[in-house]
Amino acid sequence: MSGRGPALGRAPARLLGPAAVAAVFLGLPLVALLARTPWTDFLSRLTDPAVLDALRLSLVTSLAAIALVSVVGVPLAWTLARVDFPGRSLVRALVIVPLVLPPVVGGVALLSAFGRRGLVGGPLYDATGISIPFTTVAVVVAHAFVALPFFVLSVEGALRAADREYDVVAATLGASRWTTFRRVGLPLAGPGLLAGLVLGWARALGEFGATITFAGNYPGTTRTMPSAIYVALQSDQDAALVLSVILMVVSVAILALLRERWFDQAVQGAVRT
Repeated sequence: MSGRGPALGRAPARLLGPAAVAAVFLGLPLVALLARTPWTDFLSRLTDPAVLDALRLSLVTSLAAIALVSVVGVPLAWTLARVDFPGRSLVRALVIVPLVLPPVVGGVALLSAFGRRGLVGGPLYDATGISIPFTTVAVVVAHAFVALPFFVLSVEGALRAADREYDVVAATLGASRWTTFRRVGLPLAGPGLLAGLVLGWARALGEFGATITFAGNYPGTTRTMPSAIYVALQSDQDAALVLSVILMVVSVAILALLRERWFDQAVQGAVRT
């Protein structure tokens, strides 16, 4: 192995060694998961009503969450990329916080905001009798909370990567900023938008900590695939392995989908922001 080319010489073993250890460290748990999965009765466990119920709920809530995220996330990403306003750095920091926040803390924060005695949930419950926590809606809210940063950073990065001169040219031709956004900015940000949708959906699909804290773990109502894995680990490890393989296959499929320019553009955009 010679690094980037012969002129650079051989890659030092003191770097290649730790690199190999890191690669094995990342790959070994996945290999172990596949090795221990009960493949002989995989299909029968996959069609178990409880598994199908958890899978259905995960798909429905994660898709609902990403729809919600796209509705509010595109305007937020455009505002961060195209509008200069006081406090923009603070808003961007708020976008990033859920990325580094422990998921359980995120769930407690959601309870504090939307719980029956929360900042918003309290008045809502007193006025209408509607309670959000421990419902399917709470699952969607928790999923949206963790997926929104991935989506916004990806779209904002794509918008920043698009040459702003196009907006200027459109404006000189008489286009309003709304028209410029629809006809110029959004099409140029298309790959980043798609990458954000897929990354956000994948994050929502695998969400556990905030969901179980804010929405609970009720079969058919709030028990998603990660929650079902957690429950299965207590009593039926083979079922937990099957569920884990399903989520892993979905993750690998997403990685394969994003392996080229979508993923690169999302990463570059996140770095620029």
